[in-house]
Amino acid sequence: MSTHAIAADGPVTSVDLAEEYKASGVAEILDELDRELVGLKPVKQRIREIAALLLVERARKAMGLAHETPTLHMSFTGNPGTGKTTVALRMAGLLHRLGYVRKGHLVSVTRDDLVGQYIGHTAPKTKEVLKKAMGGVLFIDEAYYLYRPDNERDYGQEAIEILLQVMENNRDDLVVILAGYADRMDRFFSSNPGFRSRIAHHIDFPDYSDGELLHIAERLLAEQNYRLDDEAKALMARYIELRRAQPHFANARSIRNALDRARLRQANRLFETASGPVTADDLSTITAADIAVSRVFTMGRPDGED
Repeated sequence: MSTHAIAADGPVTSVDLAEEYKASGVAEILDELDRELVGLKPVKQRIREIAALLLVERARKAMGLAHETPTLHMSFTGNPGTGKTTVALRMAGLLHRLGYVRKGHLVSVTRDDLVGQYIGHTAPKTKEVLKKAMGGVLFIDEAYYLYRPDNERDYGQEAIEILLQVMENNRDDLVVILAGYADRMDRFFSSNPGFRSRIAHHIDFPDYSDGELLHIAERLLAEQNYRLDDEAKALMARYIELRRAQPHFANARSIRNALDRARLRQANRLFETASGPVTADDLSTITAADIAVSRVFTMGRPDGED
């Protein structure tokens, strides 16, 4: 809601939702998300739908209509490198702008941050994390590792019980996002119905297409004043095609790693072959020689770990 609608002495008679969309800062955050992440159209559409729901609920409140604070806990499913953490960060900012969380910060954790190694260790660890996250968003990556029923001495269930209680009792000041592979998250929710019943929004993050990954590569390089020459661009496209069919492919994360290696090879090439001053173009251009030496072309596996 705009400031004047929130501060009104009594119910307002109308609200310009388009104006509120801009005044609240939601438009700015969603535009930033569009600029920041390539593709992900279904994800971005779902975030827009959630933002619309929250704006409408605030409008109903300002007009004195029946309203409620929606349950906003979420699950983000998809393969690594598909933008889940970035979207969680933008979601935290969006919820803060709309007044659904006090601070709008993101606390990102894994099992190790929540589960202790001995009796009496888990509860303090989990409660400390929740304390830090209160007023914002808690992002739990690979959340299914919290539950290990095959290990009698595992303390993950204790963390789960604390999380469930806080998700129910503090949902007006904390949003929890559980993330991980889709199939493992399905099994996790089947084994923990308390989580499933508290998750209102399930958002699946698709893998990037080859074209989107090449676009991501060019954008990442451009941010550091690098570019691919024509031959290097063709080889990077081929690298993407081969690499994504191999184990441990991590979408944008794998592309970033490949570019780091290409920059390393470029630097070594320039150092070893330079016979005089180098130009800005020399320093900025990634050539085929910097891409083609990757073992992915010669041995069917990536050059190093992604």
